[in-house]
Amino acid sequence: MTHTPSPSLARATIGGPLHPDDPAESFRPVLLDPASADHVGVLKELLESPALREVHDRVDEQLVELVRCLNPGESFPPAVLERALDEARGGLLPDEYGTWAWYPWSGRLVRVLPEAAFRLVRTDRNRDKITREEQQHLLSRRIGVIGLSVGSSAALTCAMEGVGGSFRLADFDRLSLSNLNRLRAGVHEIGLEKTVICARRMYELDPYLDITVHRYGVTEESIEEFFAPGEDGERGVDLLVEECDTPWVKTAAREHARRRRVPVLMDANDRGLLDVERFDLEPGRPLFHGRAGDVTAADVAAMDPAQQLSFLLQVVDRDRLSPAMTDALTRIGSSLSSWPQLASGVMLGGALVTDTARRILLGRPVPSGRSYVDLEALIPAPKRKEPAL
Repeated sequence: MTHTPSPSLARATIGGPLHPDDPAESFRPVLLDPASADHVGVLKELLESPALREVHDRVDEQLVELVRCLNPGESFPPAVLERALDEARGGLLPDEYGTWAWYPWSGRLVRVLPEAAFRLVRTDRNRDKITREEQQHLLSRRIGVIGLSVGSSAALTCAMEGVGGSFRLADFDRLSLSNLNRLRAGVHEIGLEKTVICARRMYELDPYLDITVHRYGVTEESIEEFFAPGEDGERGVDLLVEECDTPWVKTAAREHARRRRVPVLMDANDRGLLDVERFDLEPGRPLFHGRAGDVTAADVAAMDPAQQLSFLLQVVDRDRLSPAMTDALTRIGSSLSSWPQLASGVMLGGALVTDTARRILLGRPVPSGRSYVDLEALIPAPKRKEPAL
């Protein structure tokens, strides 16, 4: 078997740079092929660099997993296993096999299986809730995520499940201490851009992902680029997860999604509200299921803050908010600093969005509409017994 570097390896910027000017702002790993003479020189330089903190090489264990995933019903005596491992390497020497992923922000150098083998093993426990053929289809799709508080959980869960192999992430905000009640981040990342934090977590799950970050969020100048195919022929956004609090962005994103026939998912992080808008099937569908009338992004941009709040409440159905959220509306800016959000709700939202995105991208019949997965209603507290007189 001849050895051909994977597309991801071919795209890797080997000289660029191994040692970024500001590793704290980096988010994309550098992929190195140990069977490439050019990459071997870069690896040697890296191994001698003071930037290197840890080397993780467990590729032999991953290779054993690969053989067992491909042959789940077989037993492997030692000699048979060795032959199977040699065959799985495709004629490469052990030191030439796999991919080295360099993560500049953590100083870690990690060896993993080649892309196809890595993906097969990493998603093997998805079978057959997701078949291998379905998994390949899902990994060829691109998902856009706008807003990386609630959206971060959705992006990470999608990446973990293999729902999407390419992502575009947009958020203008940086991590603050109060975000740590619901975001998967550490105190050492306070002040770092949410896009960067999310992309890092995703690349640490799968170094072969293709992630583009929009560090200034989505604006009038950048929204077209966010949705459009790339100049090199890369596909545009196949599905949008919209989790932004900014009314103009919520509206403009749907206008662009409708024009491009891109389905939109939104989790409102209250009572398990999940919104589905199938603009791919219904290109004439009104935005927000018609709850806001014929309002346009230009209309929203002209609204004052009070009008924008009223608009948001129309969109999320004020009368169906949880009691806690309804109470919070009267206290934001006085006794509350912002909207209340819990980690449990954010994680639930990530699960709801991922499950629905998977079914849409696989062509399953998921209609437009609004659903509630209200845990307090589904798992109710027992009624209190009245005290005996």
